[in-house]
Amino acid sequence: MTRDVLAEMGYLALGSRMKRLAERMQADATKVFADRGLPIQGTHFPLLAALTTYGPLSVTEAVEAVGISQPAVTRIHNALQKLGITTTSRVKGDNRQKLIRLTAKGEALLEELKADLWPQVRRAAQGLCEGEETDFLSWIARLEGALQDLSLHDRIRSEGASRHPALRLVEFDDRLAPEFDAITREWVEAMFTLEKKDIEIIENPREKILAPGGEILFVEADGLGIIGTCALMQVEGNVFELTKMGVRETARGLKAGEFLLQRTLERARQMPIGELFLLTNSKCAAAIHLYEKAGFMHDADIMARYGASYARCNVAMSYDLSKPPRI
Repeated sequence: MTRDVLAEMGYLALGSRMKRLAERMQADATKVFADRGLPIQGTHFPLLAALTTYGPLSVTEAVEAVGISQPAVTRIHNALQKLGITTTSRVKGDNRQKLIRLTAKGEALLEELKADLWPQVRRAAQGLCEGEETDFLSWIARLEGALQDLSLHDRIRSEGASRHPALRLVEFDDRLAPEFDAITREWVEAMFTLEKKDIEIIENPREKILAPGGEILFVEADGLGIIGTCALMQVEGNVFELTKMGVRETARGLKAGEFLLQRTLERARQMPIGELFLLTNSKCAAAIHLYEKAGFMHDADIMARYGASYARCNVAMSYDLSKPPRI
């Protein structure tokens, strides 16, 4: 029995199934061109159609007219130019701008296609779409319009967001000091022993972090309250440590850690920080992966300078605030 996994997957495979359909139709078009001794390919059609319909176009105008990427338009033009079908010319008064246009050979080819082959292709494609269903071209237009309004990427993100409570950044308030203490104790004591320095910081956050110019941030989730925290603590001069980042065990899976780290790094960029680092332990594999994803780099120099701050520390990482954010 013939199996068709894309058909069986339904809407999950919609994009792949449409791509397969387009490739099959383009392959047939290529055979038709070969039968007639034509040098063009099915993939050349969008740009040829735009040029014969609208006349000479800049690359930007062609991208807009055809609805495909700039590299794709350039590739098609380059292929057609080698065949002598398209060329470029300067825009009068603007030497920086070039227009893609049909050559005399290209115009003759298009007139031949419009008179003979295109009507045949139109009738054949229309025959494929005949049936009881709604007009296929109208369906395609609705799909394109829906994607223009909201891309599939954004729709998928919205689906994911709807399954999780909304996350919000919350600034430090003395009333939240117990939350800072409790969240830190929870994750440290789950894997390590709370050290003297931990206790000094979490029991005196205003004195140890805020007063010297640091920040303490929290993440709050709808229906769950405060679920995570992270701090930026001055070590010396303009050297700061990203520290005490943790998320409650009951809130794992909500991407709160990624949210909190991103917001904390955004805050760090607004502060007079010359050097930013963190200290952790190799047992914290998930956290290290998140730090690496964000752009933190393992740093032997930081380890040598500050690693002795905690007995549990065997990993030190630094972050270059001059580089664009990754998350």
